[in-house]
Amino acid sequence: MNTFQNLGKIILVVFVALLATPSFAQNDPVTGRDQTYQAAERHVFKHWRVAAVMYHTYIGTRTSEGKRTLIVPSLGLDLEYWFNEKWGIGSHNDLELVSFEVEREEEVFIERETPVLFTLDALWKPWKELVVMAGPGIEIEPKENLFVFRVGLEYEIEIGSHWDVAPTIFYDSRTDAYDTFSMGLGIGKRF
Repeated sequence: MNTFQNLGKIILVVFVALLATPSFAQNDPVTGRDQTYQAAERHVFKHWRVAAVMYHTYIGTRTSEGKRTLIVPSLGLDLEYWFNEKWGIGSHNDLELVSFEVEREEEVFIERETPVLFTLDALWKPWKELVVMAGPGIEIEPKENLFVFRVGLEYEIEIGSHWDVAPTIFYDSRTDAYDTFSMGLGIGKRF
């Protein structure tokens, strides 16, 4: 009978240890928080995203000095609202940091003094974190404002706590003027 009592105690200890093991495995040893709660917290969908972006804008043009490609540094501030994980709308705003001269028509040149560009883009994520954007906008400059249509791609790489790094490329077409191609890198935060 003594053997059965010892076996019963061993089974009871093993049973209690097995019941306690999952509850210990659920807690993060550093924070002490429930890992299931942390996983759910990481996957909470954040609708708003704000990003600061640094660009190089390439302008192929004929200037008074001849044909060349101008490279203009630009800064951007993006504000996006995502309806769900696939669709959103965004205001992408850029400031070209230098003044430059471009050919508008044959032998007609226009000077652009640090223009500011505002676009309102539809956003779509067709695959993982790849964002396709397209939309109308306006380039504001002291002498003349121009209508713009933008298409582009961005890939958001999450770096933790809803922060991301996003390489971006886009093409802007200005009505009856010049077109630009831009490449940049943004740092974004979701709220």
